[in-house]
Amino acid sequence: MKRLSWLIGLRGWLFFGLLISVTSCLPTVELEQVVYSNNFGDLNLTGFENGKLFIFQNDTIAGNYHNEEVAVTVPDLPAHNYLKVTVDILIHDTWDGNPKDGVGGPDFWYMGYDSREIFRTTFSNSPCESTYCLYQSYPNDYFRQNVPKSGAVRTNMPGLCLFGAFQNYTTRYSISKLIPHSNSSIRIYMGDELMAANSPDPLCDESWSIANVEIIAIQTN
Repeated sequence: MKRLSWLIGLRGWLFFGLLISVTSCLPTVELEQVVYSNNFGDLNLTGFENGKLFIFQNDTIAGNYHNEEVAVTVPDLPAHNYLKVTVDILIHDTWDGNPKDGVGGPDFWYMGYDSREIFRTTFSNSPCESTYCLYQSYPNDYFRQNVPKSGAVRTNMPGLCLFGAFQNYTTRYSISKLIPHSNSSIRIYMGDELMAANSPDPLCDESWSIANVEIIAIQTN
């Protein structure tokens, strides 16, 4: 019994020592600074490529976009080794998610920085029933089968154009990505690849817009 107690005690001390060793090696945040923030309320599109503004639900937002790319460049960044990028987007009208029929889908949205794509997913605004459901990949990368509006922060807004008279056809998402980065400037880009081959007015059929962009510079030791 004494030998068993001694072994248990030794294992406990070894685990404690390992825990201290691991936690002491974890990085700590030395700097966390907002370097860019824009909700478009002051009509500011400085640094934006393909920036355009309109009013939706009494808010000024950027868009709307269909098979387009938009980007924002932020210069003169402080010393950092990570950037946290958060983008709030609105998905309007009849996004169909994952279907690979080449007519209505897949409906992609993507984001990247400089020349590197870091996220590609699909969204669906389709009603989902037991017998028929157009799944989306978000909040995962493409390809995953998640029910429409998974991960949304708001779902009860009307559509923008084709379904402008109907609730639940605009969905808001807040997308955050932590990027290893140390250069003095960054270009964040986002865009879509939408399939609306059977629509006489693709922009009215499905589009997206940007409600907010925030970039935080983080320096760890």
